Amino acid sequence: TKFVIACVLSGLPESIIAAACARSGQRVLHVDSRNYYGGNWASFSFSGLLSWIKENQQKTGISDECEDWRKLILENEDVISLSKKGKTIQHVEDFCFGDQDSAEDVEEAGALPKLPVFGASGAEGVAQDSEKESPPLESALPEAESWEPEKATGTEPASAREGNDTEITSERESSHSTALGESALELGKTEAAPSEISAQEPKKITYSQIVREGRRFNIDLVSKLLYSRGLLIDLLIKSNVSRYAEFKNATRILAFREGKVEQVPCSRADVFNSRQLTMVEKRMLMKFLTFCLDYEQHPDEYQDYENSTFAQFLRTRKLTPSLQHFVLYSIAMVSETHCSTLEGLQATKKFLQCLGRYGNTPFLFPLYGQGEIPQCFCRMCAVFGGIYCLRHSVRCLVVDKGSGRCKAIVDQFGQRISANYFIVEDSYLSESVCANVCYRQISRAVLITDQSVLNTDSEQQVSILMVPPVDVGKPAVCIIELCSSTMTCMKDTYLVHLTCPSTKTAREDLEPVVQKLFNLNTEKETGNEELERPGVLWAVYFNMRDSSGIDKNSYDGLPSNVYVCSGPDSALGNDCAVKQAETIFQEMFPTEEFCPPPPNPEDIIYDEDEIAPEESGFSNSPETKPEPPTEESSSTAVKKEDNE
Repeated sequence: TKFVIACVLSGLPESIIAAACARSGQRVLHVDSRNYYGGNWASFSFSGLLSWIKENQQKTGISDECEDWRKLILENEDVISLSKKGKTIQHVEDFCFGDQDSAEDVEEAGALPKLPVFGASGAEGVAQDSEKESPPLESALPEAESWEPEKATGTEPASAREGNDTEITSERESSHSTALGESALELGKTEAAPSEISAQEPKKITYSQIVREGRRFNIDLVSKLLYSRGLLIDLLIKSNVSRYAEFKNATRILAFREGKVEQVPCSRADVFNSRQLTMVEKRMLMKFLTFCLDYEQHPDEYQDYENSTFAQFLRTRKLTPSLQHFVLYSIAMVSETHCSTLEGLQATKKFLQCLGRYGNTPFLFPLYGQGEIPQCFCRMCAVFGGIYCLRHSVRCLVVDKGSGRCKAIVDQFGQRISANYFIVEDSYLSESVCANVCYRQISRAVLITDQSVLNTDSEQQVSILMVPPVDVGKPAVCIIELCSSTMTCMKDTYLVHLTCPSTKTAREDLEPVVQKLFNLNTEKETGNEELERPGVLWAVYFNMRDSSGIDKNSYDGLPSNVYVCSGPDSALGNDCAVKQAETIFQEMFPTEEFCPPPPNPEDIIYDEDEIAPEESGFSNSPETKPEPPTEESSSTAVKKEDNE
């Protein structure tokens, strides 16, 4: 069988490309040597993450199941060997700070009653057919304020009060009352009831409880948020992949200044109601933010500082030190030393434009973790005929000596699979191919804590915090704190992600920040200051390769029909992955639309010749398949493997 597209590994860019190709009618084969979807974009249950940690600490190799595959190579063919073991994760260190009361004898509890479309990593199968999807929210949620004067009274839906989940629709369809299965992006409806704040200590959580409730954790390898007007949200809406996921608003943006964590006002009303700013500061801030919204129209105000850093430019704008701090770390969210003036203005404008679409902050978070997003696109690909094979590694690319094009791949069983185009994730390329590539690294840490970094009336907060560099030469650290209503951690705990560009090992980069914000002494006998800080129950540090922004010509000897996708980058959003996927798709199929919406089953007109095979279940045309039956018939292709 010859395929048009063969994708190796199921990260976010590869999954988007596979979905786009399948939607345009191409035959797609998607293989992954791992037993889970997403690669370095995946999410794990707690036990799944422990297995992942053990695997990356041991660095065991993968043995060939078939040593004879080279016999399949003809005389007029060359091979490009692929790596059997990814080397994108380094310096993995995990620590337990809680009571490990006989946790070795504790087993993870059974599956949760209901899982999302592909569930958390380690869950089985596709959760529910689209026929069983929840009905849409009846009415648009209350509108949030916009920084743009002309859009302040727009008709776009926005989030309700803090902690509520939201429905997303495209602006063009806001007048159509679209249902969830048609063009709406539903954000989970689980409304978090506000909890009562007490002066008592947080409930003590033991390690055995974490292990027992391990399936309630969905721990991302890469920590990101979705900008409400970002490329990924637009793609989810346009392609109708939005129906496969649920999202929650990021409820607050925090700042760390003078040793304290405080909430940053985001909306216009928040700014004027804030007690942190004086009236003069409020006017100064509003004037500067208004300028940032249309800074391109006033080049005379910034062109003299284009070669300066954004921090230096802010000092010339007559902003107080506290306002400079808020703009730099809580609005633009950029580095003080490495961000130019133009980059800072662009980041500030993007932040302001995203305000008010779905809530008082610009960000959304996918319920059950970032690992859901690649799986959503994998499901779309499978719906339109894509074939998926997990635990199926590829040994090499077969290249024709005459044309220089790649003809096929050879898998672990010695099977030769032909295709026209090949998509390969960077981690699969051998060292000889990547000899001239210079990689960056990302430092990551994941903490399980017993309380929030900033306690408020509601425990169900999704927070983002940029911590300034703790020392000269150190990068700023992005912290995302998730509550249990995001379906990423058990009740009475928080999941905290720390990310920054690497300068050393992840632990060396991030532990100073952890020590400033959290209490590593679980006995809590060191005074009131320790009592106020959240206690860390468990932590893991690791470095991840950042292969974004590498030109294809940097790889040695790759044929023209082999395209390389990068792993996760250190940016907060997902724009890099979406841009890369669209660029590769357009290079392969320049006349095709990228991820168009699927047809509605009720709008499909069948020809008489197609009715008979359709009723017999043998039609392979994605344009003539009602989606629910197709998902049911192809669910085996996208079913998650149960390794527990």
